[in-house]
Amino acid sequence: MSGERSPRLPDEAASGRGPSAAAKPPIRHLGGARHPLVPLVIGAVAVLAFVAVVVGLVIGHHRQAAVAGSAQADTSAAVLAPTTGEAGGETVDGIQSSPIEQVLFHIHAHLAIYVDGQQKLVPYGIGIVPPYHLQNTKGGPFVAGASKFYWLHTHDETGVIHIESPVQRTFTLANLFDLWHQPLGPAQLGPAAGPVTTFVNAHQVAGDPRDIPLGPHDVIQLDVGSVVPFHPYAFTNGL
Repeated sequence: MSGERSPRLPDEAASGRGPSAAAKPPIRHLGGARHPLVPLVIGAVAVLAFVAVVVGLVIGHHRQAAVAGSAQADTSAAVLAPTTGEAGGETVDGIQSSPIEQVLFHIHAHLAIYVDGQQKLVPYGIGIVPPYHLQNTKGGPFVAGASKFYWLHTHDETGVIHIESPVQRTFTLANLFDLWHQPLGPAQLGPAAGPVTTFVNAHQVAGDPRDIPLGPHDVIQLDVGSVVPFHPYAFTNGL
């Protein structure tokens, strides 16, 4: 019949849907699925952070090693001269260096130094290439390990010279001072200038102190300026 509207179906009336009902926008729920690029971005940031930490540790280690190498040199005011600038592994006077000590020919001598009547210690580390593994002992620092050892070296400030060589040969005071990079002669002893008097086993010896050989348990005393009575030395600890 004309002029009459078609009846609405029950389900359309109940749901509010019908021919004229507007479509509702979809509802987005919090906590839904993330954008697919988010995990990739987070992962990249984590990798970069890890790399930065590793690089920082490596750089820090190298800086510490460089500082340790210079800081470990014996620069005490009590020594005749510091070991900074000494031989760094190159062959000196035919004397080589190696990562381990050579003991085929193994003897010890002792050196005492006096400048104008005042004792100056022989530093630890002559003939030893840093970085050092230093131990604190009752007698002071002791070099227990290092990068390289020359056949002629000092472990501490006692004045004991360790001769540990793969070949049996004569070593002299000149060899020790050449490794130390310090001058030695009749009128020069390291940074100290003046007439040098030499004693070996309580006997005064004439001539150039550079030529003094290092024999087993030899006790050597060098005086610059005023002459000091000879001081004996007793080797201990199985030296």
